[in-house]
Amino acid sequence: MKSTGNISNYPWGHEKPYNDFSSYFRKLFDCRVQKISIDAGFTCPNRDGSRGRGGCTFCDNKTFNPAYCLPENTVSKQLDQGISFFSERYKTQKYLAYFQAYSNTYASLDHLKVLYEEALSHPGVIGLVIGTRPDCISEELLIYLAELNEKYFISLEFGVESTLDRTLSRVNRRHTFGEVKEALKACSAYEFNVGVHLILGLPGENEADILSHAGILSALPFNFLKLHQLQIIRGTQMAKEYELQSGDFIQFTAEQYIDLTIRFLELLRPDIILERFISQSPLDKLISPRWGLKNYQFTNKLVNEMLKRNTWQGRKVTGDG
Repeated sequence: MKSTGNISNYPWGHEKPYNDFSSYFRKLFDCRVQKISIDAGFTCPNRDGSRGRGGCTFCDNKTFNPAYCLPENTVSKQLDQGISFFSERYKTQKYLAYFQAYSNTYASLDHLKVLYEEALSHPGVIGLVIGTRPDCISEELLIYLAELNEKYFISLEFGVESTLDRTLSRVNRRHTFGEVKEALKACSAYEFNVGVHLILGLPGENEADILSHAGILSALPFNFLKLHQLQIIRGTQMAKEYELQSGDFIQFTAEQYIDLTIRFLELLRPDIILERFISQSPLDKLISPRWGLKNYQFTNKLVNEMLKRNTWQGRKVTGDG
């Protein structure tokens, strides 16, 4: 299974050696689709005391929230500002309202309905992407999302971060991987999209641990996967740990991380759609790693190396390699 000329033999039907998100969306919507981030003022159960305090040790939401994401602004105002920004660069496109900051299902269903339906009533918005945790869903919520999915694109994204309970405990996730499996199984009974986030390089994990995540996740029901490298952010609890116990962290160069990502992809189920491989935090907040690569630059290097190796996503799963 490999690409030859202009005709792709990959099961996802295009020339990239992995099942990429942008190609999937272009095929699904026949136009460009942009996510607009929203901070709707949610918190998390490991921040408010219901499960813990302090949040995840790596977490600083300010590193990925756009400047217009202010919880004191309404959902509609945040969408207005986000759409205004992107419409200057791309004249024809549709939008997804991305409830991103903290756990965006951690409220009563009545409150969630108000926020979600305000977003869906906005002109140009064709769906929702909702970031949350596996311990913040209910059957009534899943039924409601399935109903919305009949008219809109709906994706529920779970922060998983690791498949190892010892790691989840160390980074203060305050949920287990068993809860992840239960949540994904519950979602699989309904017709909407499900995404998973995974961090590669959390403290205490070696390369064998990281690669094992691919096979474990491949056995679970979900559609989209976001990978990113562990980033050490100033002011976080993990930054303090890094200063005191740097030996517990793998210090990947960009080239080493590309190699690891390729080996991870080879072990990943080929129908899982990859949305990203790295994340970019502001340099003034970032301690490590400081690769100086934008997302698209990293992806180009990754693709070129995969083509050079004549390898692809799922190569070691399908029996073709």
